[in-house]
Amino acid sequence: PPAMLALLLALVAGAAAGTALALSETLSVPWAVVWGLVAFVAAFAAVGWVVRRRVTRVMQGMQADMLEGQEAIKRRILAWQNNPRGDPRRVQAAFEKDQAALVDRALEATKALEPFRAWVPFFGRQIATTRMQLLYQLKRFKEVDALLPQCLVLDPLSAAMKLARQFATDAPLAEIEKTYRKARLRLRYNQSAFLSSVMAWIYVKRDKLDEAHRLLDQACKDNNTEEEPGAALVRNRDALANNRLRQFSNAAFADQWYALFLEEPKVRYERRAPARFGRFG
Repeated sequence: PPAMLALLLALVAGAAAGTALALSETLSVPWAVVWGLVAFVAAFAAVGWVVRRRVTRVMQGMQADMLEGQEAIKRRILAWQNNPRGDPRRVQAAFEKDQAALVDRALEATKALEPFRAWVPFFGRQIATTRMQLLYQLKRFKEVDALLPQCLVLDPLSAAMKLARQFATDAPLAEIEKTYRKARLRLRYNQSAFLSSVMAWIYVKRDKLDEAHRLLDQACKDNNTEEEPGAALVRNRDALANNRLRQFSNAAFADQWYALFLEEPKVRYERRAPARFGRFG
């Protein structure tokens, strides 16, 4: 496979070193083999170090560009909140358009990672995961669904996106549960609140209330529920226990939850009342 180029290069270096030492009769054959292995490991580490440095440089450039763009958008949002003018819905649409352009730019930047695909094992899957997350933000779900089988679903965000897409495409519940269990096994204490809440929401939508309650009950034990957003696990568990489905909500996870596009945030638009000034005299 192409990703074995670094390994092949190291093998050639190790074999060349071992053969040269054996033919020179400087060392016995066993010692020549040992030093050949040392040369192999050193060559593999050197190639990996060079490639990692270049990949890191590209990734840092992408992250810096995204951060700078997001900060600029945040400043514009804050400025509008301090002095709201115009139709709020149109203003929100403009901000969303700017955010989409920023994500599009990041998606284009991932092409700079392609040359490293041949040098880093599984790096093609890492690129696919990054692109999938960016495409998800752009709601280009057909492309997301096409990339998901190639992705490394190792973090809660990627796992939550996969769960959301499986739910949206009416995947069998057993398949969704398999994705959840596999992702859940990788998480330590106080890391599974969001993923468990997504799975519980899916159970509720599939009318599996007992399963949702059992999952949340276990999630309460696996996470810190003394503060938000972990406290939402307790509220949702109790809402199910008391048959108050209307109180079940993942809103405590804020943008993390709404970024899955499973629900729309409840936004209240308010216009400031005009200032009133008393008369003098």
